[in-house]
Amino acid sequence: MRRLPALLALLVVVAALLAACGGNDQAADTNPAVTLALDFQPNAVHAGVFTTVDRDLDAKEGLLLDVRSPAASTDSLKLLASGRSDFSIVDIHDLGLARQRGQDVVGVGAIVQRPLAAVIAKANGVRRPRDLEGKRVGVTGLPSDDAVLDSVVRADGGDPRKVRRITIGFSAVPSLAAGKVDAVVTFWNAEGVALKKRGVRTRQFRVDSYGAPRYPELVLATKRSTLEKDPALIRKLTAALAAGTRAAVADLPRAAELVAVRSQGDRPLVRAQLRAVAPALNPPLRLRRDVLEGWARFDTRFGILERRPDVDRAFALGR
Repeated sequence: MRRLPALLALLVVVAALLAACGGNDQAADTNPAVTLALDFQPNAVHAGVFTTVDRDLDAKEGLLLDVRSPAASTDSLKLLASGRSDFSIVDIHDLGLARQRGQDVVGVGAIVQRPLAAVIAKANGVRRPRDLEGKRVGVTGLPSDDAVLDSVVRADGGDPRKVRRITIGFSAVPSLAAGKVDAVVTFWNAEGVALKKRGVRTRQFRVDSYGAPRYPELVLATKRSTLEKDPALIRKLTAALAAGTRAAVADLPRAAELVAVRSQGDRPLVRAQLRAVAPALNPPLRLRRDVLEGWARFDTRFGILERRPDVDRAFALGR
């Protein structure tokens, strides 16, 4: 009977520990779920997003991040507009077009800090952009492709009207590899790396080296109602994603593995694509007014947008 007080004390301690553990689980379960739609299927530019989730950096900000992969690049804006996602990663040109149509979507962070678009040509026969006059160049059919091609050729003193444009959809790699076209408008960080891995000798003419400013190709966006209703949520999410991006850049092999698992992609290719795009991920999530003003001028000059967007309305600056 003398041992009973000690046993009761031990039971009290164990119960307290279990209650504490249960309390932590309950706190984690009460973190608000935040839905983020990617701009496309998982790839290297999303390394910061997946690292954020993998390292529970969202939970550290009091959030539970739910990442969704759309079937097409335009679906992320549709999910945002319909309320099926709280945030979306979108192409900056698509954000401008959406606002031009009257959708009050707002960019709150930069996923990458430079354009990813380029004209990529087979090395034989094309040494510089103006050599594309008279050549077959594959485009997806999106207006931004024409703007990129016009900018690159014009900046080298060529005449974009003399380029033979062929709509190939999103088959840039097989079309160029098979010789169906002489060049393609595509992304240097993805298809450009894939072509190199295939052994296709190419020359890359990145748009920000030929006439375009260094604007962020992909941005994190939300609806203005979300921005005005819960500005703290914006700060928490951008802080979590910035921390995740820094962690991804600091450990590229681990980040590439996370992307490969989510995309079910070829691991060596994913690693190569992440190494290529990693410098463009820094500084994470930062938006700069002067850079965005340059983007606004570019999109208007080359006909992507009908009128110059109001950068202060299109982006959450200074928050």
